[in-house]
Amino acid sequence: MTEENAITNEPSTSHFLKQIIQNDLDTGKVQQVVTRFPPEPNGYLHIGHCKAIWISFSLAEHFGGVCHLRMDDTNPEKEDVEYVENIVADVKWLGYQWFGPLRYASSYFDQMYDYAIELIKAGKAFVCELSAEDMRVYRGTLTEPGQNSPFRDRSIEENLALFEAMRAGQHEEGSMSLRLKIDMSSPNMNMRDPIIYRIRYIHHHATGDKWCIYPMYDYAHCISDAIEGITHSLCSLEFADHKPLYDWVLENISIEAHPQQIEFARLNTNFTITSKRKLKRLVDSGQVDSWSDPRLPTVSGLRRRGYTPSALKKFCESTGVSRANSLVDVAMLEATIREELDFDAPRAQCVIRPLKVTITNYPEDKVEHLTLAAHPKREALGQREMTFSRELWIDQNDFLEDAPKKFFRLSLGKEVRCRGAYIIKCNEVIKNEKGEVIELLCTYDEDTLGKMPTDRKVKGVIHWVDAKAAVPVEVRVYDRLFTVPQPELESNQSEGADYLDYLNPESLSVHQGFIEKAYGQVKSSEDDMIRCQFEREGYYCLDPQASTESLPVWNRIVGLRDTWAKMER
Repeated sequence: MTEENAITNEPSTSHFLKQIIQNDLDTGKVQQVVTRFPPEPNGYLHIGHCKAIWISFSLAEHFGGVCHLRMDDTNPEKEDVEYVENIVADVKWLGYQWFGPLRYASSYFDQMYDYAIELIKAGKAFVCELSAEDMRVYRGTLTEPGQNSPFRDRSIEENLALFEAMRAGQHEEGSMSLRLKIDMSSPNMNMRDPIIYRIRYIHHHATGDKWCIYPMYDYAHCISDAIEGITHSLCSLEFADHKPLYDWVLENISIEAHPQQIEFARLNTNFTITSKRKLKRLVDSGQVDSWSDPRLPTVSGLRRRGYTPSALKKFCESTGVSRANSLVDVAMLEATIREELDFDAPRAQCVIRPLKVTITNYPEDKVEHLTLAAHPKREALGQREMTFSRELWIDQNDFLEDAPKKFFRLSLGKEVRCRGAYIIKCNEVIKNEKGEVIELLCTYDEDTLGKMPTDRKVKGVIHWVDAKAAVPVEVRVYDRLFTVPQPELESNQSEGADYLDYLNPESLSVHQGFIEKAYGQVKSSEDDMIRCQFEREGYYCLDPQASTESLPVWNRIVGLRDTWAKMER
């Protein structure tokens, strides 16, 4: 990239979070900025997490502070080592390095338990035996206050004994929970005596079977922040209603640090979903092949699709940081990677839907070596060599037997230029028994290599590959996963509808094509992914997961232009 196109991690100067932190430093409220990115390891990271990662890491870097990476692993029922490992890999791939070791909320379980004992001894927590169903009834509604649990006034001694028995595994799942004593008439539902511990007989990926009671996220998160000395606990707007509970817990236990929770609007894009639960359903139901399916908005999927860390960071920056939720057009993300690849990506010729062309007046044993630019505007990227011979592959879409007047490609009796090579003319069409065109018999004008004829105009230019030298490839053309901008909203508004009803049946089409020899033997890896522009087709990357020695697989990153814009109008 040129200097003016370079991507930085620097947050925008209008960044309201930046202004808050600067003020905290100026007033001496904090001495060093410490932020954190605290994902729950219950799924893969997605595009929304990219925004949160960018905010926390870039702000810490800007102010000379540090950022922690912590797994908020308080729910072993939904967590897995696979998710932990993938989160770590994604953060590294995005180009960030956290301060110190990888941290886990589970590392603080002993301290959290001790603080729970403190709360019980202070008369601020109690063991409740209401069932989940009864608890919902007692909790009240948004317009009606809740009722105190019949177990709320137990003695401190009884609560301590019951809580220790819970830890010792003497009670069944769901039979008891530890709740805070706050206010059952609070207009904030999160403050109505929330549960902070529940019984779960589940093996934990980090602590094994040491615990059979696990802290709730709201209780564990603020304590983890305080233990780590986080100064600014940056989170998305859905946690705004949880902030009073965050503060209440820290104010009622014997811990010195009290991080400041600040909320920002999360990144939501159209034509997709970012709920990990719903993404998992797509994976488990086989609608996509894995969490790293290139159609998903997961970081793994975007990486496999061919997106770059710099493009994702630039996209996050371009969406801005605000306190109001909004829906961002995914076309902005596509435009970001398209702009970057237009500058960076070398060109290649790949025929995705092959149609054979035989040049009848070209010598059978002749092979010409042609030199083409690797990039039309960047000489520094060098050149590539292609061969031209009697038999070629062109794309089926570049031929119509009876073409309309403004069809400037190949048709019967008409001429077209093969990019970087000769002008050819179609003289005869060969069809199979079904009437399908399977071969074109053409002639070439040997005086048109690198120049135009003087006696006529030939407007069309098509791409091609030499049938003798081209390498077979599988080309996967990916498109948007859903047909409507907001599949979750559509399903909520239509009775009996499901967001799966709006899956795009054309989100993936697979083709067996041919690519020019120069790109037929290249290797790709997740750390060094090969990307190029298939001329006249779009931007593609060589898939390191799906490719084999005998069959390279190329994924479409993005088209040459936004084809959805016209459809939406």
